[in-house]
Amino acid sequence: MVGIYMFGAALALLAVGYPVAFSFGAVSIIFGAISAYMEIIPDGGTMLEFYEEFFSMFSMMPFRIYSIMTNKILLAVPLFIFMGIVLQKSHLAERLLEAMGRLFGSVRGGVAISTIIVGTMLAASTGVVGASVVAMGVISLPVMLKYGYNKPLACGTICASGTLGQIIPPSIILIILADIFGIPVGDLFGAAVVPSLVLVGSYIVYILIVSFLDPKLAPAIKTDDSISTKTRVFTALKAIIPPFLLIFIVLGSIFAGVATPTESASVGAIGALILAKLYKEFSFNLMLDSAKETVRITSMVFAILIGATAFSLVFVYSGADGIVEDFMLNLPGEKWGFLILSMGIIFILGFFIDFIEISYIVVPILLPISQTLGIDPIWFAILIAINLQTSFLTPPFGFSLFYLKGVAKDIKTTDIYKGVIPFIAIQIIVLATIVLFPSFYRF
Repeated sequence: MVGIYMFGAALALLAVGYPVAFSFGAVSIIFGAISAYMEIIPDGGTMLEFYEEFFSMFSMMPFRIYSIMTNKILLAVPLFIFMGIVLQKSHLAERLLEAMGRLFGSVRGGVAISTIIVGTMLAASTGVVGASVVAMGVISLPVMLKYGYNKPLACGTICASGTLGQIIPPSIILIILADIFGIPVGDLFGAAVVPSLVLVGSYIVYILIVSFLDPKLAPAIKTDDSISTKTRVFTALKAIIPPFLLIFIVLGSIFAGVATPTESASVGAIGALILAKLYKEFSFNLMLDSAKETVRITSMVFAILIGATAFSLVFVYSGADGIVEDFMLNLPGEKWGFLILSMGIIFILGFFIDFIEISYIVVPILLPISQTLGIDPIWFAILIAINLQTSFLTPPFGFSLFYLKGVAKDIKTTDIYKGVIPFIAIQIIVLATIVLFPSFYRF
């Protein structure tokens, strides 16, 4: 049971705000020592044997770290992060929101629909959740509030659309899951397209329904008659086409098998710099700041991965993985019981910890059980990805909620919480449809 207690200790440290990578590392060392002590000393072993057992437990760590650092799949992570940061600093969101607002503003809920569409475009081009939520919170939220939008609806729309970067390729979480599952990134990207489009469509349908039932929630905006429809469409296309071409080149080359995800990510990084030049935003400082931010985010991800690796070594050594596997395999309903419980666990953990920790700690525990039950790995990975996306919205620690609150000083936290609840429900419904009708999503 040492491994089970270790998991609880790690969650407790994360709950009090201790750094993630250090939490995993410290818990691994402490409980590794406890496991080695209980293995050696009660049977009459000496302290020397205890030390030998303890150090042999971590003897594979250098090789694990070297494997992480030379992993070609994970090499795509910093490149996609760099691409997203450059596009964010090039004010891509501002251009898209302004153009879409003019195009759909005359429709009930038009600004909210524009926000969702822009969130989709940002997700496919930048994938940086924080940047998307902040940009739309600064630009779109004041417009919606100015024209009488319901505060919870406006806040929920921004938070939900900002999290689309977690499921729409090229998503960092999809790259991480592809590495954990040992499946091609391109296959996982392709499998995520239909679920992500269904999710986006569901958001838009929800906005249309609530604005139709109660026009006061999301009123239409009076259009500027001095600007013709043709001009508005042309402006929107001018804002959409450049990032769309970049998305097409990056994802198209992966789906067509022309380039690996890492090669496509490098093309995307160069393409982002070219777009910054076209937008007249390129400068040496922009490139330097983007590189520094990329290093910071990437270092965080890899530090967590190294800490999680140490955690998994001790978890397996203690035999806790066997306890979990026996429990999961004996659930009523077999595969369906496992799916319901595993999705429930990930959903609940998403209230308290980040998707990276869940990916590197919980998913490796569930993966061998899913393989034993014969579950399609791509299908299971997509279920996990959508579930992890929900973690950005669930109170009290959903990151999107914090991002929006940070730039919306006059908005109450309760308004944000109320606003995200319908979108959380939509994500759960889409997740349930993927479980029940996998053939619709063509896995």
